[in-house]
Amino acid sequence: MAKVKMPHPAHDKHLCYLVNVGFNNHNVSEFRSMVKNGKFMCKLCGRVAAESKNLCKPVKL
Repeated sequence: MAKVKMPHPAHDKHLCYLVNVGFNNHNVSEFRSMVKNGKFMCKLCGRVAAESKNLCKPVKL
């Protein structure tokens, strides 16, 4: 398997990456806990998360 270069540190924990690799389809309960009661939105992709650490460019809602 080829190693994928991430655009920034911890990108593999961000929703934009996780959704692109199907995390939301295979880990439904964990994904749900990441987005439930969202308090932050990503300025790049518009996804919402409960914690800022799960987004690339978080802004508080």
